[in-house]
Amino acid sequence: MKNITAYLNNYMHNGKNGGLGKGSLLFLVILFAVFLHMPFVFAAGNAKIDLTPISAVSEAPVSSNTLAAINKFDDNTIALAYDSMELDKMGLSEKAFNYAMKGFNYLVQQGKLTKDNIISIVDFSLPSSKKRLFVIDLDDFRVLYNTYVAHGVNSGKEYANQFSNTPSSYKSSLGFYQTLSTYIGEHGYSLRLDGLEKGINDNANSRDIVIHAADYVNESFIRSQGYIGRSWGCPALPEKLHKPIIDKIKNGSCLFIYSTNNEYLKKSRIINA
Repeated sequence: MKNITAYLNNYMHNGKNGGLGKGSLLFLVILFAVFLHMPFVFAAGNAKIDLTPISAVSEAPVSSNTLAAINKFDDNTIALAYDSMELDKMGLSEKAFNYAMKGFNYLVQQGKLTKDNIISIVDFSLPSSKKRLFVIDLDDFRVLYNTYVAHGVNSGKEYANQFSNTPSSYKSSLGFYQTLSTYIGEHGYSLRLDGLEKGINDNANSRDIVIHAADYVNESFIRSQGYIGRSWGCPALPEKLHKPIIDKIKNGSCLFIYSTNNEYLKKSRIINA
């Protein structure tokens, strides 16, 4: 800037000797001022230009939903979550949790879940006399509900060890589900399920496999016969807990029903993705 000013002064004092006259100098000064203001003129005239520094954009906070969408739960996070919630002491198999979270990641990446901060896991490696439903908040890594859940009458007595996707089989189906909407039906307040694994549980809707309350899912049955009552294939819940659980997991969350069944573990495309 100093060099330019000196240059103009030189021309002003030497206008008679071939330099610029006062009129020419005034024109040049105006032209120079316009030149200096050109970037601001263009910026003001184009409201779509984003002048936010790149560093500020990169440091913006990321929502929990966005984190989940970019595979929030790697192997280390999954192991830490399992330990921090002390799921082993509650009886949930570590394999069940690992498979559940692997499938959850896959389903989030595929856009199959609209509620990606919660997961429900049924661990059929446990007997029905144990609390084998786990509803887990993935934002805070805490267990919201841990209670009893029934299996199909033809899947076994104390343990569920026979599974089917066939209508009228009265057996439970393993694998990953998306929760759907609620309705009032034969068993009262109930939750529809969409089976996400072809050939494994994708007949859930046509079989009317839903989450509902059942009076045979209680501890008095355990005391009298050693296991709770059984359903026609539905993961039925205790009457006192079914409504808050359904309200928590409805409309797009992940449900995973696990067993050590080798046929399922080999066949599941989600497990083996």
